[in-house]
Amino acid sequence: MTISSVSSEPLPFGTARRGQPQRGDKWHLDEVVLTIKGKYHYLWRAVDQDGHVLDILMQSRRKRQSAKRFFCKLLKGLRYAPRVLVTDKLKSYAAARVQIMPGVEHRQHKGLNNRAKLSHRPSRQCERQMRRFKSPGHAQRFLSAHGPINNVFQCQRNRLSAQQYRHVRTQAFSIWNEVTNVGRNV
Repeated sequence: MTISSVSSEPLPFGTARRGQPQRGDKWHLDEVVLTIKGKYHYLWRAVDQDGHVLDILMQSRRKRQSAKRFFCKLLKGLRYAPRVLVTDKLKSYAAARVQIMPGVEHRQHKGLNNRAKLSHRPSRQCERQMRRFKSPGHAQRFLSAHGPINNVFQCQRNRLSAQQYRHVRTQAFSIWNEVTNVGRNV
């Protein structure tokens, strides 16, 4: 799969992403280690420049094939390509990017990737509250749903007036009610 095979169709209706604007073109990618039943698993995450979670993938390795699988899943789900990829210095990203997204600019630096590092905090908090994930599938299912829901309710309060903030929150709750079918007669 290459960038040319990605279409610009909108996301399907009925998801938490509905009603949200198209995400940014600068992607920050990172992976974090989760220990599940004594084995290491890697949670790969992509966020845009505004901190919105684009996609996650749980894998047991950090090799080139794992990064390639993550890129394919990310491009398939979002249906558009980034302008810039920002990663840490893991060589798997560079090797997979050459095959999947050769025309995309790639920046590798320890300090540039803080946006992705910070996006792992809500996942870690949920993991603590749930007393760890029970299996890799459990983590993948939970965090795949958690990301889009968190995006709907995440608004940058420091950049909004009180009136704008109330409007954004009202819109977020109306999207939530529509997605969960709350308020409809059963």
